[in-house]
Amino acid sequence: MWRSHQRPLSTEKSPNSSFWKRRLPRLSRWLHIYLSMVSFAIIFFFAVTGLTLNHADKFGGQVRTTQGKGKLNVNWVKVADTAKIAKLDIVEYIRNTHGIHAALADFRIDDEQCTASFKGPGYAADVFINRDNGTYELQETSAGFVGVINDLHKGRDAGPVWSVFIDVSAILMSLVSLTGMILILYLKRKRAAGLIVAALGLLLAYIIYVIGVK
Repeated sequence: MWRSHQRPLSTEKSPNSSFWKRRLPRLSRWLHIYLSMVSFAIIFFFAVTGLTLNHADKFGGQVRTTQGKGKLNVNWVKVADTAKIAKLDIVEYIRNTHGIHAALADFRIDDEQCTASFKGPGYAADVFINRDNGTYELQETSAGFVGVINDLHKGRDAGPVWSVFIDVSAILMSLVSLTGMILILYLKRKRAAGLIVAALGLLLAYIIYVIGVK
């Protein structure tokens, strides 16, 4: 009797497939839990400041403006060659005299005056210096606590370190979302309902955009 020497097709799953099927849900669950805890304060902060920004008329608070005067070393500004104006000495003197901690945003030199602008979250200070006698006028504007957190939300005048923090926060929130989606794919009983809800949420956002924005 003739017998086939062909081997039956193997129904065993590859080791790699079995490994990822076991480990991926566990890894996703672990990442989702601990990334959620790490980013809890971040998500809460950006959620609250999203509301304060969207309703600035209600949460904007009162902008406070103060003015001051002073005089610095006239030799720092009364020079024929504008390249020899002592910018560093001027900036440090203004900082130390008036307690300004914001970063220098701009320093302009004109024929009659120099203008130094300091900016930070919810804060701005402009100094107008008379080049002839070294006298200056200072105007400070503070938007209060809400103004500070609103500018932090937007990354306005917050510096490079905060800019990196915003990028890291965006990556963390993206990972939380992705690991949550991976988890729902491994929950057979809730997979269909979860995907439908996710699709409805996406569709709802698009409809609101089309009707209310576009």
